[in-house]
Amino acid sequence: MPKMKSNRGASKRFRATGSGRIKRKRANHSHILTKKDTKRKRRLRASTLVTRAEEKAVRQMLPKL
Repeated sequence: MPKMKSNRGASKRFRATGSGRIKRKRANHSHILTKKDTKRKRRLRASTLVTRAEEKAVRQMLPKL
């Protein structure tokens, strides 16, 4: 039987937390930062959890999580 392959793009974007939830980085923090206020940019630096609705799709891309 062949190896299980994980989605390489997803493996670079998602990590598992200790409790088993999936962590992700927030969007909109890579460019065009001059028009965004400091408070918004600071909030975008923090990571957040993937929603429960999307968790199943991420787990299918990453069988090791």
